[in-house]
Amino acid sequence: MVSVLRVHLPTEIPIVGCELTPYVLLRRADKTVTTDDVPETSPLDGHYLRYKWYRVQSDKKVAVCSIHPSEQATLQCLGCVKARLPVAKSYHCTPKCFSDAWQHHRVLHDRAASAPTENGNEDEEVFGRFNSSGSGVSNSSLSASTSSASLINGSASPYPAAITQKSGEIWYEVGHCKTYTPTADDIGHVLKFECVAIDAETKLPVGHVNTILTSRVIPAPSPTPRQLIPVDGMGHLDADGCITSSGTFTVLSYNILSEAYASNDLHNYCPSWALSWTYRRQNLLREIVGYCADIICLQEVQSDHYEEFFAPELDKHGYHGLHKRKTNEIYSGNTNTIDGCATFFRRDRFSHVKKYEVEFNKAAQSLIDAMIPTTQKKTALNRLVKDNVALIVVLEAKVNNQPVDNAGKRQLLCVANTHVNVHQDLKDVKLWQVHTLLKGLEKIAASADIPMLVCGDFNSVPGSAPHALLAMGKVDSSHPDLAVDPLNILRPHSKLAHQLPLVSAYSSFARTAGLGFELHKRRLDGGTNEPLFTNVTRDFIGTIDYIFYTADSLVVESLLELLDEERLRKDTALPSPEWSSDHIALLAEFRCCKNKSRS
Repeated sequence: MVSVLRVHLPTEIPIVGCELTPYVLLRRADKTVTTDDVPETSPLDGHYLRYKWYRVQSDKKVAVCSIHPSEQATLQCLGCVKARLPVAKSYHCTPKCFSDAWQHHRVLHDRAASAPTENGNEDEEVFGRFNSSGSGVSNSSLSASTSSASLINGSASPYPAAITQKSGEIWYEVGHCKTYTPTADDIGHVLKFECVAIDAETKLPVGHVNTILTSRVIPAPSPTPRQLIPVDGMGHLDADGCITSSGTFTVLSYNILSEAYASNDLHNYCPSWALSWTYRRQNLLREIVGYCADIICLQEVQSDHYEEFFAPELDKHGYHGLHKRKTNEIYSGNTNTIDGCATFFRRDRFSHVKKYEVEFNKAAQSLIDAMIPTTQKKTALNRLVKDNVALIVVLEAKVNNQPVDNAGKRQLLCVANTHVNVHQDLKDVKLWQVHTLLKGLEKIAASADIPMLVCGDFNSVPGSAPHALLAMGKVDSSHPDLAVDPLNILRPHSKLAHQLPLVSAYSSFARTAGLGFELHKRRLDGGTNEPLFTNVTRDFIGTIDYIFYTADSLVVESLLELLDEERLRKDTALPSPEWSSDHIALLAEFRCCKNKSRS
């Protein structure tokens, strides 16, 4: 016979929208053990497994902590009540919790004193839907995505009537699959999982029923919405020298933090449940889809995550994707977890024309063969071979969801997506990689008059040599970064230049006049006009992500608003329950144009 040895949940806290997958260990008749699922359609040794999920419910309302939503609240801030702040923000689980959060919490009071109240009816958010009637499977207030969870959880028909326990608790059966995805109706409630072996002939249970009780289900925290801010994109151009086209398009660039790099050791300030990939992938997808970008450039996308999650999920939203995995000469382990760059585009807006894959390792090998003496080749390889890549995609804009047949009127767009994650001590290698990418883009520009976007995580702060090369078209020979060049790969310094008219999209905020833009300008570095930060960790806060564009062929129409540190950094750093990467997404809206002199 088959018996269940052990059942447990690897997930610390159940979260709405995040699938729960129990670990079930079985012993077979021959005493061997397995973790394979045994459905009724494929019995094992004459037995199969039956699963049930229950929502444990009562009429008692329990408030949850605003800082630690898995904990029951034990105190309430009366200042929040007097200020008529949303009641959910007033609850804390312990005096220490309240004390630790006070610095940020006090800001809420100050803002409430000088702004209209935003308080509303938040009982359901705080307490969960404790008084919902029936089985809880059907609820008219649920969104389509939440309602569809009932299908995922195996509810083809209404569940049996609720089971009332002696304790006064009511158990509503909510699922009969091995996995379960909590819904909005589960918020604030404990879930119960049951697993038992069933005799395939008699349909009767064999052995005892194994059960697990979860902690209370919490709503999925989500980032504060960011607005798209119109800007004066013509501020750096002669208005008479540019003819704009009718359509606009948006581009998102986002380092999503690979699961392989999201370790508890590096990010121990983030709750483990919020650091888990099961949670982060859903939160990231929700954020990415919410931006509604026409083109999406993601960095640190693992091969398995691209194939199994992002490609199929974004396909549902109308995107086609391309992925370039980092080369793995210096990698050991599971090749599926190697990350890379992924570029997605809306199928109704663009069609794929051509793809170029830049492998800096190959470029390094060619450079070493041509320039480095034999005695230094091994040292040079160790220094230059760093596994980084870039993905360059040429797209063609569609009109009315159809490609333009007349070749003379085709609107092409070249999008480069890269992640230059070279160690800070290797400034020469970082600069060489950026220069190599730009020379490749110059060759594409020479073959076609085509607008260009250069997006990604360059791991280079404003004012560094790579940033200067991108933004200024050259690196001054006196730049301090050039002092690090043991292989002489940066000489002569005059070669560190390119002819692409690149401009940083977010510098448009600095060129825009008007009182309404002062807030956004305060979030820029005064010297470089770049954002104050795009990356926030425990040890670093600064800008290393950019969207560059060719200013002779593209105009910035609007930008996704920047975040201020106070609003973002409620806790220690990123990632956090609200923001599932340690980077901030950048998004710009562009309009194609061409110089009259060229037309």
